[in-house]
Amino acid sequence: MSSVPPPAPRAGSPEPGRPLTLPPGPSPFSQFVRSQSFAGLLLFASAALAFGLANSPLAEGYEALRHEHLSVLVGRQGLDLSLEHWVNDGLMAIFFLLVGLEIKRELLVGELANPRRAALAVAGALGGMAVPALLYALLNLGGPGLRGWGIPMATDIAFSLGILALLGPRVPVGLKVFLTALAIVDDLGAVVVIALFYTSELDLPAMLAAALTWGALLVLGRLGVRRLGVYAALGVVLWLLVLQSGLHATIAGVLLALAVPLRRAAPLAVSLPGALVADADNERLGMHLQRAEAALERAQSPLHRLEHLLHPYVTYAVLPLFAFMNAGVAIGGATLGTVTLGVVAGLVLGKPLGVLGGAWLAVRAGLAVLPAGVNWSLLAGAGMLAGIGFTVSLFVANLAFADAALLTGAKLGVLIGTLCSGVLGVTWLLLKTRRAP
Repeated sequence: MSSVPPPAPRAGSPEPGRPLTLPPGPSPFSQFVRSQSFAGLLLFASAALAFGLANSPLAEGYEALRHEHLSVLVGRQGLDLSLEHWVNDGLMAIFFLLVGLEIKRELLVGELANPRRAALAVAGALGGMAVPALLYALLNLGGPGLRGWGIPMATDIAFSLGILALLGPRVPVGLKVFLTALAIVDDLGAVVVIALFYTSELDLPAMLAAALTWGALLVLGRLGVRRLGVYAALGVVLWLLVLQSGLHATIAGVLLALAVPLRRAAPLAVSLPGALVADADNERLGMHLQRAEAALERAQSPLHRLEHLLHPYVTYAVLPLFAFMNAGVAIGGATLGTVTLGVVAGLVLGKPLGVLGGAWLAVRAGLAVLPAGVNWSLLAGAGMLAGIGFTVSLFVANLAFADAALLTGAKLGVLIGTLCSGVLGVTWLLLKTRRAP
């Protein structure tokens, strides 16, 4: 009587007598870059859709949608804002909350925590903000467009890193880390510029109430309060008070981020069985993995939990909605005035010159060194990609100009400058890395 052979092991199951091992997952940085790649494509699609609608027979309907009002009432009090303002003042506060969380994390435990690593990114970011603003100001000196000097200072982290990620392994990781850190420092600079130069008249009582609310949040953070709902509730109050104070409402997002604690509740202690060898043990493995997942959740700091919670909403909802509401520039009556030329010159010329010049000065002074595998030629390519200023540049343009013609010229400059910077940066890096495997 012939014996029946044992069934072949299923694909992916362990061989009998051998421990079940799990393959290492991608690093957090590689996950971040890949997500930014998709975020950049989604932003581009949203902007292209808005631009197409604004220059089509549906333009009137698109404008009506942007200015449609939506009221939110709580008791007898409420807010009545257009959809464009709800996105720009409300949803963008969530974007700046995420920006603030990233800045705080990088400053305390990330790339910016190491002085020599941070020096290169900080110097490049400072140069990349100062030179574009100076070029813009020189082209608009004495004219009504001078107030827009802050528009070409920004770097869009989603677009720039998304394009860099599309180049794949031919670009060294050190260049991606540098551009990430530079964009984060750039965001911090944009927050400071918005707070200092693009605010309306201030309501002192509302500002005092906002300061007291922020103080309460800081105290909660110092005490180690971990419930995100507490921070969310007080964050909404802070947003309303900042909106009323005359400061731009998005500043509330950054202030809230600075209060969220980064400390873990307790040291992480997770134990897994040394060897789970048979299919019957898969149930036991699942139980152990569930316990490990719960332990990881408890061990994560509130800042990390909030950052992971917000990231998909900002990537797939907030930024595409912002692009859709703000990239619809009708070019029928637009002219290439000094505002448009100033923004284009700042993004396309000022950014790479400023980034490269600032980084060179830091290295020459002995404050910083180039990342491994990165030379000055590759750094110049990163400077070109830093000229992709889409999201924050459009945001600052809305704050800078109430005049429709100036705002249209500024937005047109942002779109042209962003497109040129992206094409130049990709072409340059492809040429400089053509021998890479």
